Amino acid sequence: MLKTITITTAFVLTSFLAFSQNYEKQFNDLSAKNDTGRQAKVLAAWATASPKDPELFIAYFNYYVSKSMTEVVSLDRTKKDEHSFVLTDTGTGKPVAFLNSSVKYNSELLQKGFDYINQGISLHTSRLDMRFGKIYMLGKAENYPEFTKEIVSTIDYGNKINNAWTWKEGKPLENPEQIFLGSLQDYVTTIYNTGDDNLLPLMRQISEAVIKYYPDHVESLSNIALTYLIAGDYDKTLPYLLKAEEIAPKDIIVLNNIAETYKRKGDKTNAKAYYEKVIKYGGKEEAQDARQKIKGL
Repeated sequence: MLKTITITTAFVLTSFLAFSQNYEKQFNDLSAKNDTGRQAKVLAAWATASPKDPELFIAYFNYYVSKSMTEVVSLDRTKKDEHSFVLTDTGTGKPVAFLNSSVKYNSELLQKGFDYINQGISLHTSRLDMRFGKIYMLGKAENYPEFTKEIVSTIDYGNKINNAWTWKEGKPLENPEQIFLGSLQDYVTTIYNTGDDNLLPLMRQISEAVIKYYPDHVESLSNIALTYLIAGDYDKTLPYLLKAEEIAPKDIIVLNNIAETYKRKGDKTNAKAYYEKVIKYGGKEEAQDARQKIKGL
């Protein structure tokens, strides 16, 4: 009797997985066709058959994110990115305007997507792909306070589970710490690339959360230092950079930033000494740039 039960249970689990994957395939096929009407029907049937399936929450999230998006084209005097279309003067051939496209999000529909992915995360707490998907969209929507809050929450939870993250179908993530920390650095760069100095405290908050658990993480030490450097607080900049140098004495970014900090402080002697380290450990272009900066001193 025991063997019969075991076999029956295995059959049910196998059938359930195939059933779930079938819904997922239907949904993805319809997504490629942008058939939102039939997608909604598939999602409803999927939710009835398997209401706690992690892939269901991801599908709902993607569904509402897609529905929330609207492409907006504008005629501007400046070029937004490499995808901008250039309008030129027929006589001179010089650019006179640019057609730029951007994506706007319907906040109500986007929030429905976040509601579903939040449910998924609460049920499947180790699924890093769910958390990263949510973080990515918070960044695209330029909701940087929530973006930062979710990143810090993920860092804290990662420490709690010793980075035993899973990915699609609940499979363990290979090299979880490396992938996790690498992605966090990308998120910090997202904030930095906005060029908004008012967001520097958020960038610092993420990096401080990292060094709380990884005190020798050079990139995060350097990130914190950079926020103080941009803000002109050089006395707070140097301790983080000097600690980073102790860990990675040949890191060119760290050495350059130390030199720059000393230069801004008016300490030409130490600035020159660190530019000379850049010349010693850097590549040809980095060394050439450091020589020019020494002349500029």
